[in-house]
Amino acid sequence: MRLPRDLSGDDLATALGLLGYTVTRHTGSHMRLTTSESGEHHVTIPRHDSLRVGTLGAVLADVAQHFAVPREEIMRRLFGKE
Repeated sequence: MRLPRDLSGDDLATALGLLGYTVTRHTGSHMRLTTSESGEHHVTIPRHDSLRVGTLGAVLADVAQHFAVPREEIMRRLFGKE
């Protein structure tokens, strides 16, 4: 499954809200999101208009590791693509 190429940081934050993440801090051009589901977990994402593919992949891999599921499952939950 391919990563979205035109996803902004704000769009990713909104999508991560489906997994229980909320913005807990906003400093400069980055925001920190936190979830308490499956234990507390923090992730920091840039508020850029278009996230780089490597950055997006790393964030999704981190979230997938926290929930102990494959990255493809996280992408399916967030973006509804197979």
